Amino acid sequence: MQKMAQSHVFLSGIGGLGVEIAKNIILAGVKALTVHDTKHCTKWDLGINFFIHEDDVTSQRNRAEATLPRIAELNPYVHVAASTVPLDETTDLSFLKHYQCVILTEVSLLLQKKINDFCHSQQPPVKSNPGIVTCLENHPHRLETGQFLTFREVNGMSCLNGSTHQITVVSPYSFSIGDTSGMEPYLHGGIAVQVKMPKMCYFVNFSKPEAPLQIHVAMLALNHFQENFGRRPNIGCLQDAEEMLKIAMSISETLENKPQVNGDVVKWLSRTAQGFLPPLAAAVGGVASQEVLKAVTGKFSPLQQWWYYHEVPDYLEVSCFCLLCLHRGDRYDALRACIGDSLCQKLHDLNVFLVGCGAIGCEMLKNFALLGVGTGQDKGLVTITDPDLIEKSNLNRQFLFRPHHIQKPKSYTAAEATLNINPYIKIDSDINKVCPATENTYSDEFYTKQDVIVTALDNVEARRYIDSRCVANLRPLIDSGTMGTKGHTEVIVPHLTESYNSHRDPPEEEIPFCTLKSFPAAIEHTIQWARDKFESSFSHKPSLFNKFWQTYPSAEEVLQRIKSGESLEGCFHVIKTLSRRPRSWTQCVELARVKFEKYFGHKALQLLHSFPLDTRLKDGSLFWQSPKRPPFPVKFEFNDPFSCILLLKHCTHLQVVQTDETARKPDHIPVSSEDERNAVFQLEKSILSNEVLETADLQMKPISFEKDDDSNGHIDFVTAASNLRAKMYNIEPADRFKTKRIAGKIIPAIATATAAVSGLVRLIFKMCISFCYCFLNGISFTIWDRWTIYGKEDFTLLDFINAVREKYGIEPTMVVQGVKMLYVPVMPGHIKRLKLTMQKLVKPSADKKYVDLTVSFAPETDGEEDLPGPPVRYYFVQEDN
Repeated sequence: MQKMAQSHVFLSGIGGLGVEIAKNIILAGVKALTVHDTKHCTKWDLGINFFIHEDDVTSQRNRAEATLPRIAELNPYVHVAASTVPLDETTDLSFLKHYQCVILTEVSLLLQKKINDFCHSQQPPVKSNPGIVTCLENHPHRLETGQFLTFREVNGMSCLNGSTHQITVVSPYSFSIGDTSGMEPYLHGGIAVQVKMPKMCYFVNFSKPEAPLQIHVAMLALNHFQENFGRRPNIGCLQDAEEMLKIAMSISETLENKPQVNGDVVKWLSRTAQGFLPPLAAAVGGVASQEVLKAVTGKFSPLQQWWYYHEVPDYLEVSCFCLLCLHRGDRYDALRACIGDSLCQKLHDLNVFLVGCGAIGCEMLKNFALLGVGTGQDKGLVTITDPDLIEKSNLNRQFLFRPHHIQKPKSYTAAEATLNINPYIKIDSDINKVCPATENTYSDEFYTKQDVIVTALDNVEARRYIDSRCVANLRPLIDSGTMGTKGHTEVIVPHLTESYNSHRDPPEEEIPFCTLKSFPAAIEHTIQWARDKFESSFSHKPSLFNKFWQTYPSAEEVLQRIKSGESLEGCFHVIKTLSRRPRSWTQCVELARVKFEKYFGHKALQLLHSFPLDTRLKDGSLFWQSPKRPPFPVKFEFNDPFSCILLLKHCTHLQVVQTDETARKPDHIPVSSEDERNAVFQLEKSILSNEVLETADLQMKPISFEKDDDSNGHIDFVTAASNLRAKMYNIEPADRFKTKRIAGKIIPAIATATAAVSGLVRLIFKMCISFCYCFLNGISFTIWDRWTIYGKEDFTLLDFINAVREKYGIEPTMVVQGVKMLYVPVMPGHIKRLKLTMQKLVKPSADKKYVDLTVSFAPETDGEEDLPGPPVRYYFVQEDN
């Protein structure tokens, strides 16, 4: 981030691809960006550049100047400038020395080569540096051969500490670091940390690109055509296509290995070369923007040679490229040149349900607007919903939002911004959560009206629910997500693919309680411990205090109940809190110092007393060996910033919360005898009388943990507490940023990955077929199948079972409605249910026409569990044809 914030970037060409790249790197946060363009805005640009408006076309504004104010407001910390000076083969390129990265779009191949040579001549030199290690408890290391590691805290083989080694993967749980036979014997412990090493990348001549040579030859032919004729091939022009094919054949002869020319690829490229596909620009723009960040930061390896995305649509015919039908003079001409008029109209007539208006949702809506989704005269609608409000942290990647939108609904704001891109799109925005509670709004009828459902969600539970609704209503689903620089898209098509619920990710590992409480081994453990302490001290305990006085509002009533021997839940906690309540800043400091000694002094001494350093287990091994770390008391020091920060923040929060915990908490209040009960009552009466009767309206203010407000001290408290505990256990501390990321459970996110993923979602026209079959007694079905039974008013459960047997040839063993068991023969009384009507068993509402049931069947092999069949939709009455 620091390197990015010091980088100057030059971008030439602010068309559809250029604006995608500009958007992404501005959101990422470079120091300065110069956008260069010499062209004027045209009607064509309205369908490819989402920041160019109709008034820009009317006034013939330069594309860079028109786009400048709109991309600049994406990030006020990035200085954005525009340049309109000519850039050609005669231009003096010395001005590029001021930039760390140069991006070229819509530039001839000759000029690309010239600028490429100039940039490489400015490249500073880069230096490169070139036993079996097994992970504890079979944790996968997720490393690759050739990567580098450094070691620390190795006991015995101490020469490894601080050294760097290139590894060779042996298994998912172990790797080799080379010859260790000359080292001292290994004892135990050790931490390996991956090191990113500099790497020299070599870019050779055109004859050996990593991308498919046939595509590369076609692109070279396109560049030569432009240089020869001063234009790109005309849309659908067969003559131009033949001319470009001749050029490709001649280029192939000049290359070293004379690659074969694919005539179909060359001709398709010629016929569509003037067109523009916005999702393709989003995908390529995301990849190109990530390459910019790689260039200015040196993090991650760059792409080597050429990167191509190739999609020849087999659903188009040559006849669709009639020149007369393609040019209509509207904003969709560029799109129409790529996909044809009929498919373009289908996009306009689509009904789309988009769930989520976050980072991916914003990108999706931009793509919908440029493609004209939901703009048909009689058909087409985009429905969006998101219950969340816009937060400041959203602004670095959710590009439809601005600072003045903070705390406004995402869906309403995104809809308004989408209309600014395309005022003709029909969009309906809601703030509902899509879940069982909103099934009256998002009913089966609603789903059947949708042509496609698109999810842009941040949690698995919501994805699984929407997937189940799509399967039930046979609707296609497009799901996508990102995690840092990684992303995925998944297309789920009825009767063709498996569903989202067909596969499950492994559950996330939770930190064991004993590790958090007594045996932390990593900074993540101490951060979670500090986070739990914050929650307990400043939120949970104050809430219990308030709950007690909401339950028992009268102090006199509490005293009377205690006197009568009644045990009141939470009473001891309330009494302890009141007796320890600080009344001044000095008392806050005193209480905080007591806390410090308890957590960072006494706890360590108590643990070492229970388990001395020489403690051994039954097998003779040391108790205190990796991953267990022995604790050592931490002394409070005024010159230790963490000690002072912890003390200060604890006192600050105590002023509001006023809570405390004694060193020893009894399990219960003793009431075994009359004398003990009276003694306790006198103590409680004294405390309650002095503290509560005088301040009957005393309430504590629970503090909710908030990571995004740097002025509230929450992250400062967690950082200080975590690092003091890390010092106590000799664990390497973490800075404030890392602590904030872990304690706040911040998911890594970057605009470049989001843009690329959203573009790929819209580019998926071909679906990979992945059948998911189940087989029962010779009968096969997929998750997309649905069986149907029609009943009538007096239709009994036995009639239903007989109907399933007769229609589908299988003997039902169990009938379930959601989580309600309608018929399980082994359950008491269920045999009697066979005579009950389905109406009485299901109890449908008056407007309910059907119910979806799950029917299970006996397995082929005895001893196995019953197997569930496809959903059975039972209609209470026969539907009219």
